[in-house]
Amino acid sequence: MPSLIDNFGRRVSYLRLSVTDRCDFRCIYCMNEDTTFLRRAQILSLEELADVGRNFVAMGVKKIRLTGGEPLVRPNVMWLIQQLGQLPGLEELTLTTNGSQLGRYASELKAAGVKRLNISLDTLKPERFVDMTRRDKLQQVLAGIEAARDAGFERIKLNTVVLQGKNVDELDNLLNYAIERGMDISFIEEMPLGEVRTRDLQHTYLGNDALLEQLQQRYGLVASAETTGGPSRYYRIPGQRSRVGFISPHSHNFCSTCNRVRVTVEGRLLLCLGNEHSVDLKSVLRRYPGDDQRLRQTLMEAMAIKPERHHFSLSDEPQVLRFMNMTGG
Repeated sequence: MPSLIDNFGRRVSYLRLSVTDRCDFRCIYCMNEDTTFLRRAQILSLEELADVGRNFVAMGVKKIRLTGGEPLVRPNVMWLIQQLGQLPGLEELTLTTNGSQLGRYASELKAAGVKRLNISLDTLKPERFVDMTRRDKLQQVLAGIEAARDAGFERIKLNTVVLQGKNVDELDNLLNYAIERGMDISFIEEMPLGEVRTRDLQHTYLGNDALLEQLQQRYGLVASAETTGGPSRYYRIPGQRSRVGFISPHSHNFCSTCNRVRVTVEGRLLLCLGNEHSVDLKSVLRRYPGDDQRLRQTLMEAMAIKPERHHFSLSDEPQVLRFMNMTGG
């Protein structure tokens, strides 16, 4: 079976598969409060998503991360997760979630073959949580994190988007929260995706270099060669199980080693998070149902338009118009 290799010699081994554009939060860096979601006819069915995942694995993908929106708000999503968890050749099935539904699903996810969880958590203050997510659900998220710990996942990682004027004063508290529970944490630079009316990158952006310097002084961070297949650069805290990651799309472009593609819930194969290069998989799936050979040929040909890199800036105009809930995390 041919592998998925782009024009720059990068082998695609990691698929981020969005199962819904819907979410029960409205995070201020992700979408507007009045976001319009896709209709059912516009999105891939669970069966179509399963076909996409199966064919990617047949072509050498070793890791699938399920994303949204919030993936666990999609009805019957556990069926899809169970199907993917049984794929021969898939080494790791993971999930990115806001944590709100983990109290209900954590044990089922573990039983279905999900290895690791990434949980978004930008603040531990209830009033600030409401301000940043526009929803009063912090206690539900924290309970979901405990449910995931009780379920026995190999690794749980918190994802924190760092925003000047919003949560910079809490980063120590968030890091200590992770350390106390043996969890990892990644700090993420804000990305200019979607025309979010509340975004002001020039005032909220904080580069990870400054943050790393501060945390190294306080915690003695030591650089690690560990990787989870994504763009995080990891550091260790001496004597602790937790790893501290930095995802830096602005300050440290990580495109040269990119092994990832994304499929949106509407069936767009995105070759780069920061570009609009895409291929319509939905039309192939629906015009030629069950034709694995045609779908795989489409995936191979798509590698030719995977760009060398993205080009983010701190200008007021977003470089990519789709919101993060449309892209998947």
